[in-house]
Amino acid sequence: MTTYDPRAAGWTVAAHPVSDPESATLLRRYYTELIVRYHGRPTDDDEVDAVLAQEPSDDLTLPGGEFLVARRGGVPGGCVGLRVLDRDTAELTRMFVAGEARRQGVARLLVGAAETVARDILRARRIRLDTRKDLVEARALYAGHGYREIAAYNDSPYADHWFEKPLR
Repeated sequence: MTTYDPRAAGWTVAAHPVSDPESATLLRRYYTELIVRYHGRPTDDDEVDAVLAQEPSDDLTLPGGEFLVARRGGVPGGCVGLRVLDRDTAELTRMFVAGEARRQGVARLLVGAAETVARDILRARRIRLDTRKDLVEARALYAGHGYREIAAYNDSPYADHWFEKPLR
């Protein structure tokens, strides 16, 4: 399941077990970056461990979700998760591109692959996500992919913006 973006030459996206140590490393990097950006200060392993415990990702596995990893030359450079919210709706979550993989089309590749999985495997008719006001790049990415801002669909204390896109 590879989506093509000419800037993403050599990158592929495939399902990967969220329980795998490689996935755990990507999720640690994801939360480390989120904590640092949100609080504007460094973090440590204990704080990241606490967030990982508060925000488990073990549901990002079929049939209720999926976890995808982007790679080039076998080396992971990003990830995205999907979870089923209801019969017609999937949620895009845990979107992360490592610093060394940025500006190469990896984010667009991940979003495209997530949409394909949501539509073709999870049979969702729409995909939703939430994000924060400080994640300006993420909001621009989603808007560029056709996501439109909607009313809040969850009560996440870390969400400031909610988006949705029809898939069919």
